[in-house]
Amino acid sequence: MITVNIIGSGNVAQHLISVFQQTETIVLQQVFARNSESIAHLIATDKITSLYSNLKPADITIISVTDGAIAEVSEQLPFENQFVIHTSGSTGLEALNNKNRRGVFYPLQTFSKTKKIDFKKVPLCLESENESDYEILEKLGKIVSDKVFKINSEQRQSLHIAAVFSCNFVNHLYLLGKEICDQNQVPFEILMPLIQETADKIKTLSPLEAQTGPAKRNDQKTIEKHLSFLEDENKKTIYELLTQSIQKYNG
Repeated sequence: MITVNIIGSGNVAQHLISVFQQTETIVLQQVFARNSESIAHLIATDKITSLYSNLKPADITIISVTDGAIAEVSEQLPFENQFVIHTSGSTGLEALNNKNRRGVFYPLQTFSKTKKIDFKKVPLCLESENESDYEILEKLGKIVSDKVFKINSEQRQSLHIAAVFSCNFVNHLYLLGKEICDQNQVPFEILMPLIQETADKIKTLSPLEAQTGPAKRNDQKTIEKHLSFLEDENKKTIYELLTQSIQKYNG
C-alpha cells in the first residue's frame, strides 16, 4: 500500500483524487484545499483539511498547485525528510523546499474538471533526487498508468514547451476557426472529421509528411485570397506567420 497526500484542488488535483480512489493499493490519506466545497463531491470531508498544521506525513505528498505557488506551499509543510513531489511540467524539482526529499510526478495531458480521462493512457514523467524515492514514485505511477517515463527537469521543460505548441496553440487555432465559421453562419461541426483525420494521421506519418494545404503547395493565389478575406488583423498576422513557417519547413 502507498499512502498519499494531495495539496491542491485544481484540474490535475481533482483527476488525481479520482484515479487514486479507484485503486486498491493507494490510500488517499488527506487532501489540502482552501475551499473544501470544491472537492467535497470527490472525497469524504473528514479527509479534507484547510490547515497545513493538520497534514500528516505520507509515503508521498503531492503538491498540485499553480507553478508560482509551489515553493511557498512546500515551505509551509509541517514535516521534514518526507518525500514531497509536484506535478508541474515547467518547474524543476529544486523549486521544492529542501527540508524534504524532492521529486516530480508530471502527467502530460490536458485536464478539464468536467471531462473524464482514461488515466491508463496518460504519460507520466517522473523524477526524484535519489533512487529509492524513484522506486516508490515509479510504483505509484505504474498503478495508475501504462506509460511511465524517467524524465529529468530539462527534458520535462522541453516536453512542456512541445505540449504548448501541440495542444494549447492548436486548441486556440480551433477557437479562431470556430469564430470564422460563426461569423459566416457555417456550423463548426463540419470541420470535425477534418480535425479528427489530421490528429489520426500523425499516428502513422511524421508531422512533416502529414502537412497539406496552400502554404505547402506554395499556392500564392489562394493564400492572397485568404488574407484578403480575413478582416481581423490578429487572424491575418497568425495566418501569415504560420504560412511562412510551413513554407520554411517545406522548401
